[in-house]
Amino acid sequence: MKEFPYQRILLKLSGESLTESGKTGIDQRRVDAIAEEIRICHRSGIRVAVVIGGGNIFRGMAAASGGMERATADYMGMLATVINALALQESCERVDLITRVQSAIEMKSICEGYIRRKAMRHLEKNRIVIFAGGTGNPYFTTDTTAALRAVEVSCQVILKATKVDGVYDSDPVKDPAARRFARIGFAESIKRRLRVMDQTALTLCMENQMPIIVFDIFKSGNLQRLLAGETVGTTIDGRDGFEYA
Repeated sequence: MKEFPYQRILLKLSGESLTESGKTGIDQRRVDAIAEEIRICHRSGIRVAVVIGGGNIFRGMAAASGGMERATADYMGMLATVINALALQESCERVDLITRVQSAIEMKSICEGYIRRKAMRHLEKNRIVIFAGGTGNPYFTTDTTAALRAVEVSCQVILKATKVDGVYDSDPVKDPAARRFARIGFAESIKRRLRVMDQTALTLCMENQMPIIVFDIFKSGNLQRLLAGETVGTTIDGRDGFEYA
């Protein structure tokens, strides 16, 4: 069994991971569960940065498709990520994790503005850094934010925490014959148009050789197994081709 090779990670959380399936708002039990998973990483000596979405509160794309001007809808979605980041910060600090929220949209009264060097200094001091506000620009997803911030602050891997156990060659809900990949290359993932991350995020990761591990954060023991060096979920990296689980 190989040891977990990464010492600085970026954890990508969707807004939906903070609530029950099909519901909106924030489920405190889920937020607390994620904070505990972050504590496990911290206890293992791993530096942790987090990018969080806002889909449990407001989805910019959905509002735009309903007639709202896209830029306005996206800015509203960015504000929703700040609400989620503050909720996660509060849960993290209740389990004794020193945490900082940095927003790409300046909000001096409630969090820091995003400054790359300051974020890196927090990580060096073993603080948890939660990036909110997306990139600060409309038309970019939080997947792209995760790829961008991971590269900027010298993370070694993106852990994309989801409610499914990896990436499949077709929709496992609709296709009982769907097979899960243990590993797949960036180029192959883009070619197949797999819904791992949006194309902009995948391309950015590919160009900067930033591997992605997609896994189910809510399956008991998954993160511990991952940190112990076991193969968990699906790895997307720069190697050609793919391997099924």
